[in-house]
Amino acid sequence: MAPVPTSPSSSSSSASPRLLHSNSSEWNAVVQRNIKSSLLLLLVLSTIFVFSVLHTSHSFGSTAAEEGLTQQSTLVVSGRLVPEEEEADEPIGPAENNVASEQSSPAAISLPSANSSSATTASTAERTRDQSVVEVQVVERCDMSMGKWVREPRGPIYTNLTCPTLPDFKNCQKYGKDPGHLFWRWQPDGCDLPRFSPERFLDVVRGKRLAFIGDSLARNQMDSLLCLLSQAETPTDVYRDAYDKFRTWHFPAHNFTLMAMWTEFYAHAVPVLDAEGKPTASFDIHLDRLNANWTSRLPGLDFAVISGGNWFFRVNYLWENGRRIGCVNCREANLTDLGIAYAVRRVVRPALEAIAKCHGCSGSNNLVTFLRTYTPDHFEHGSWFSGGYCNRTQPLEEGEISLQSIGWELRRVQSEEVARVRERTGSKRFGVLDVTKAMMLRADGHPGGHYDKRWVRNASDCLHWCLPGPVDMWNDVLLQRLAQISTTPLAR
Repeated sequence: MAPVPTSPSSSSSSASPRLLHSNSSEWNAVVQRNIKSSLLLLLVLSTIFVFSVLHTSHSFGSTAAEEGLTQQSTLVVSGRLVPEEEEADEPIGPAENNVASEQSSPAAISLPSANSSSATTASTAERTRDQSVVEVQVVERCDMSMGKWVREPRGPIYTNLTCPTLPDFKNCQKYGKDPGHLFWRWQPDGCDLPRFSPERFLDVVRGKRLAFIGDSLARNQMDSLLCLLSQAETPTDVYRDAYDKFRTWHFPAHNFTLMAMWTEFYAHAVPVLDAEGKPTASFDIHLDRLNANWTSRLPGLDFAVISGGNWFFRVNYLWENGRRIGCVNCREANLTDLGIAYAVRRVVRPALEAIAKCHGCSGSNNLVTFLRTYTPDHFEHGSWFSGGYCNRTQPLEEGEISLQSIGWELRRVQSEEVARVRERTGSKRFGVLDVTKAMMLRADGHPGGHYDKRWVRNASDCLHWCLPGPVDMWNDVLLQRLAQISTTPLAR
């Protein structure tokens, strides 16, 4: 009979006590070694973790600092004014959500703005405007009517050879006039009048209609503007009436329409007839009736520049309610000479009131009107056909003009009437282009005898202005006023 095998447990249990003690000691040693290894491993891992945390914190701090610098730099860029070499025709600025972040950001608050106002929203709005807007605001605060003519070595922005629309009878250089009158610019007291920019002007009047309303000097200004703008875009001749008194030009790329509307007095006037029924140089001016030739063309206009005064220096008769009430320069015993200033005031006032009340004028609220102030002639020792001349070669000195002259009085009358219509209507849609003093000084800027003698012989023109010439300054001033309107809504 085979013996029964012994079980492991029974075998172990039968081992001696010394064997059990020996096994327990070895087990303890193994456990201790494992614990030490674990502790060492734990220590190593802890060290690695600590270094990792420190490295991560340093990297995060560096990234945050870099991001902060980047954000600050972005705010500075978004808050800057447009540099001179960039296009400044349209305001640039951050999006609305970025504007909000600038307002709440300390960096944005510390940035300089174009306006020193303490209001955050105002300063943010100013930072979003372009450089040209800031210049317009400066010019607006300056009285451009007072100043002096200073040398301009660059000369005008166009010449008699680069203007495709230049009228021959204003082309003084073609007929030998000394070019010295070309190298001057008007410098207002306390500010600068920026050099004319054809591109800027066309952007401001894009999609608009502008009319010069007045006599041949209003036409002179339109011809100047055509030459200036033709340096950026060639206009299209759209309309000319039979007498060349009403003209229309169009700039198709900018959808801008430029017009000239003829009126000598604003009021209805008819030539006085002589004994043979032929018209004389005198007029019967009806002070209670406006000339419908220009008032009927007001609807649809966005801008109007009115001017006048020179036709009142001839003998004229003033009528009201169907009867003759007086005269100007008549020297007739049975008539009262009411004076030029009186007559000018009596026609300017209803003209401005008619414009203010025009219900079909581009919604009535949008027609902006400027009155260009009176400019004198510079005849010396005679007049048009009596040997008068104007052969100066540079601007007059301040002491050579009189601010007590009739020209200065007409300027005052015109300015007062603009102020009156603004006050009575509560509208700021009326302004003044005050060029009287500037043009008093420019006896050197007329054609004189420099014209095509095939048309008129033995005459001298010391009233109108050469092109290019001092008359271009009128449109320098006009651009600044229009630019102001285009960026600032008109208050009523």
